[in-house]
Amino acid sequence: MNFLAHLYLSQNNTNIMIGNFIADHIKGNHYKSFSKEIQQGIFLHREIDTFTDAHKIVRQSKRRLHERYRHYDGVIIDIFFDYFLAKNWNDYSAIPLKIYTKSVYDLFDKRASELPIKSQQFIKYMIEYDILFNYQFEDGIAKVLNGMNRRTKGKSQMHLAIEDLKELQSEFEEDFTFFFSDLITFTNQSLKKQF
Repeated sequence: MNFLAHLYLSQNNTNIMIGNFIADHIKGNHYKSFSKEIQQGIFLHREIDTFTDAHKIVRQSKRRLHERYRHYDGVIIDIFFDYFLAKNWNDYSAIPLKIYTKSVYDLFDKRASELPIKSQQFIKYMIEYDILFNYQFEDGIAKVLNGMNRRTKGKSQMHLAIEDLKELQSEFEEDFTFFFSDLITFTNQSLKKQF
């Protein structure tokens, strides 16, 4: 899953949100330098990624893209699934997406000094371009895919995936809806075990 989903699945616990957000920038046992709740967010992020990668519906989604994008198929599905979460946000949260994303930006802005440098740099970019809010629009997803393609120096061809999203939108959305229900259940159980 991508950023919006990881944040949403943190259940509004700010420390778990921070851990969940920075997890990709924490290697090995460096998590030990953070508070217990931030560590729990880091572990939750890793559990979500493992659960997602093994899920049969996610594998089905990736197969639709695999021939064209090879090992980038999973990254693209993560981005597509954040698009469907943002697009259908009102089905999952009583807090409007604009208010939710602003509260996330405010949290990260306020606590930026606690975060790894790579996370701080990404937060600036995320806030400047209002990435989380713009996930709900095809144009927003196209910009993210273009940025990812640039990061791979054009090897991934991820900028083309917006065509796949438009062409197979209903199939991907159905996959997301079934999968995300399973993921919410899994995350709730995982958080109960941790606390």
